Order: sequence, then C-alpha cells, then structure tokens
Amino acid sequence: MRALFLGLSLCVAASCSSYQRADVAQVPKHTPGPNPFVGKKLYVDPNMGSARQAEKWRGQRPEDAALMDKIATQPQAEWLGEWSGAVKLFVRSKMEQYAEVNAMGLFIVYNIPNRDCGQHSKGGAKNGEAYLEWIDKIAAGVDDRPAVMILEPDTLGQLGKCTAKEKQAERYQLLSQAIRIFKSRPNIYVYLDAGHARWLPAEEMAAHLKAAGIEYADGFSLNVSNYVSTEENLAYGKQLSSLTGGAHFVIDTARNGNGAAPNDEWCNPDGRALGIPPTTDTDEPLCDAYLWLKRPGESDGACNGGPRAGEFWPKQALDLARRSKY
Repeated sequence: MRALFLGLSLCVAASCSSYQRADVAQVPKHTPGPNPFVGKKLYVDPNMGSARQAEKWRGQRPEDAALMDKIATQPQAEWLGEWSGAVKLFVRSKMEQYAEVNAMGLFIVYNIPNRDCGQHSKGGAKNGEAYLEWIDKIAAGVDDRPAVMILEPDTLGQLGKCTAKEKQAERYQLLSQAIRIFKSRPNIYVYLDAGHARWLPAEEMAAHLKAAGIEYADGFSLNVSNYVSTEENLAYGKQLSSLTGGAHFVIDTARNGNGAAPNDEWCNPDGRALGIPPTTDTDEPLCDAYLWLKRPGESDGACNGGPRAGEFWPKQALDLARRSKY
C-alpha cells in the first residue's frame, strides 16, 4: 500500500518543510543490539563490471583476469538512485536474488534533492516529498527481509557548501524521516553517512548527525567512495561515537589500501590500491564492518582520464588490484 504522508507543516522560522508519514511517527530511538553483519552473508554480483571484464580477459590475458578477480569475488553494495527506475520492483528483484543464496541486502541510498551539489554525481529527487515517497518504495521492496541501507553519502559533509542555511533544516528533516521509514521495517539497518576523517571536524559532523536523527539509526558510515586510510577513519569514528551516544559505524575500505592521495584528491587519483576485503573482523567493538561500498573500478567522474561517474573503467580497476596488499 502506498504510504500516507500527512502533508506539509511549515517551519516558518527556518523556512523549511517537515514531512510526516503516518506509520513511522512512533518509531523508537535505536537501542544497541547485536552487530547486524555478524553471521550474515553479503551478495557477490556475477554481473558486476569487474566480473564481466575478468571473463573477457580470461583467455587472452589470464594474469590480468586473475587480478580482476580480486575485485569480482568480493561482495559490494548496490547503489540506488534515479537510474534504478521503478525502485520498489528493482529492490524487490534484488532481494529475491539475495534470498536465493541466503544473503543480506546492502544498498547505498543516493537520491537526496540537489545531490552532490551539482558536481560529477549531480541529480536526485525533484523535491522532498518525492524523495520520501521514493524511500518508502525502497522499504516496501525490501519488506521483511534483512538489508542494510547506507544513507546519502556526502550529504552532511556538503551541507555548508551548497545548501543554503535556510534549507539545511529541511535536509535534516528528510534524512531523519528516511531513517524512520526504513526503521519501521523489522529487518532494515540504517547507517547515516558521516563523510570521512579528513573532511569535517568531529564536533561539527556530530552536530550534523544529531540534527539528522542519528539516534534512530543503527550507526553511521565513513569513507564512502573515498581513499582515506582505515586507521584514520577508525580514530575519527571513535571520536564521532563518543559525541553521539556510542553510535556504531562502518568503513568503506574498497579503495583505501594506500591511504589518501596527495592533496586529498578524491576524483580518480593515481596510485591508489584495494583495501581490506569486507569483514566484521575489525578489532574495534564500535566498528561493525569494513565494507566495499564504492565498487572498485567504477569512475568517480569525468576527471583524471576517467569516464563519467559510475561507469566501469578497466584501467583503474586493474591499477587498484595490482597495488593491493590483499
């Protein structure tokens, strides 16, 4: 059944819009529980760009195919945005695939209005109400199966860059409502994105997380699509946790094997490497998992010789795999 939104209540002082959905108004604040990844299997997509490239090279370039297998054999997240089409049906289809091998869903939710400040990954829902309706369709597609949602990479980190001050309250509301829509389902786990260790000071990011409803989420995510070292993000994550009531976190380790690039270049920097493969063995009780959230080999954008954002780039994938310590 389509969600019922209780309309629009205006925040006159802040010039924002607050959307309320009938069956999520009473979603409780998060209480600590078992690590949602422990004992769960994540899905390895046989149709990823890396998997297709490995098969293409298997006969004529077997050594390169073996390097590409370092990527193709690891579970990686499925990104959701306007490209997902009829998102409820898309997510339901994915969840059915995962269920066939008893795997949990892992999705990146990436469709906030004015996404990426109009940069390489620009786009997003046309307005707040459309966004929350889209979120509700994702939740309906998952239904009662287990899935993890990484919510809106970069959104909080970019707040001061392209979101007018009077619109920031609306963005907090959208994130908070999205968390609660997902948490109204029994087996959806939500990690609200918190940038990375070299972006905002911990105190500033913690304030953003609180305003966006971190108390309703299962935790926060770090380093999505970035290259900052695991060690730096662990230290930053522990700082954020101490400032947000003990929230847990996950780290994207897909491409951080050599740490951040000089000058913190984030768009297809040279000299990077695959990081620690996905695992719950983090040696840090607050860190639930290392995950591959950005798919290695998918371009950051049309920069440094790369194709448009999200397009698979065999050269970059091969370079990452060659430098890998794993």
